[in-house]
Amino acid sequence: MELVEEVVIVGAGIAGLALSLGLHRLGIRSLVLESSAGLRVTGFAFTTWTNAWRALDAVGIGHSLRQQHGFLEGLVASSTVVSKPGRQTSFKVKGTIGDHEVRCVRRKLLLESLEKELPDGTIRYSSKVVSIEESGYLKLVHLADDTIIKTKVLIGCDGVNSVVARFIGFKKPAFAGRSAIRGYADFKVNHGFGSKFLLLFGEGVRSGFLPCDDTTIHWFFTYIPTGQDKELEDNPTEMKQFVLSKLGNVPDHARTCVEITELDSITSSPLRFRHPWEVLWGNISKGNVSVAGDALHPMTPDIGQGGCAALEDGVVLARCLAEALKKELNVEGKEKEREEYKRVEMGLKKYAAERRWRSFELISTAYIVGAIQQGDGKIMKILRDAIMAKFLAGLLLKKADFDCGKLNIS
Repeated sequence: MELVEEVVIVGAGIAGLALSLGLHRLGIRSLVLESSAGLRVTGFAFTTWTNAWRALDAVGIGHSLRQQHGFLEGLVASSTVVSKPGRQTSFKVKGTIGDHEVRCVRRKLLLESLEKELPDGTIRYSSKVVSIEESGYLKLVHLADDTIIKTKVLIGCDGVNSVVARFIGFKKPAFAGRSAIRGYADFKVNHGFGSKFLLLFGEGVRSGFLPCDDTTIHWFFTYIPTGQDKELEDNPTEMKQFVLSKLGNVPDHARTCVEITELDSITSSPLRFRHPWEVLWGNISKGNVSVAGDALHPMTPDIGQGGCAALEDGVVLARCLAEALKKELNVEGKEKEREEYKRVEMGLKKYAAERRWRSFELISTAYIVGAIQQGDGKIMKILRDAIMAKFLAGLLLKKADFDCGKLNIS
């Protein structure tokens, strides 16, 4: 079977659906190819900083998500090694362009909110891309079921193992030397955490507990794996026991949070990142092909900006593509195809220029922060215990003080 589409987006994750919705708001139809049979909700939840809320408002779903997720008032950061009270920092401060807003958003609810706003048939599930081929000014996208899709624009939002990213020349993301176990705890009643983000770091480990609402908590635990720890990824029972054994000196309610987490609400994955110089010097776009989200800037989760940056990508890319695709052309035939291709190419170059430095900055900052927080050498311990708890919240807010802009086009 052969299909023809104007815009094909590979991956129905945060970046892919935000981009598709942004294009829809601007009057452009897209087809989203998703390899799984339904929405991918791995990861359970993520910290949604000020920059992400501006992007969510731009695509028109910020209001509904605010009704389902509580406001995080601040951060409590402390060491599980040094017996000192945690340093508290308020998120109720102004940035350079307005008040800060921080919430922990359930990934499932976000993806469902994005999907609900899209026209029927936008997402084609069980559609795994196996190869991409040039065909004049078009791209041929080959699927595992032998379907071939011709498209004027191809955007990869297909994660760290992106087929599209490889096509435009990016290397496979590097292993950061750490892994993360994530969980989602439903207390059924008020969890008693209040509205603070609890962040704990010790020797070689880091953990965090974020209220999504009054009854649910998203938690994470990052660590440096050994050869024996590789078996954890496929065994939720062992994952839970491993976390409980390594948490260290944490508050009782944090330990309880892990203890009550159901086994089907625990997942594990290695942390990967793109070398920042690849983003700075590499091709973010190639002709009528580009990438967004983790396909562009996989980063460690240490500043909580992976999903937020993906939302930014979706808004910026939708705006740049719409400017290219909606301009009237006074030519026909091959000349029209060539002119459309050139306009798309320039639009994607504009997107790349907007996102290059932002991606470089976020990847680099996340990696450095993670290395300091989990380091177990003497120098790292000094940096972590004497400096990190004091300045971390300010750094997180600084990286969130960013506005990707509206969907308006000229």
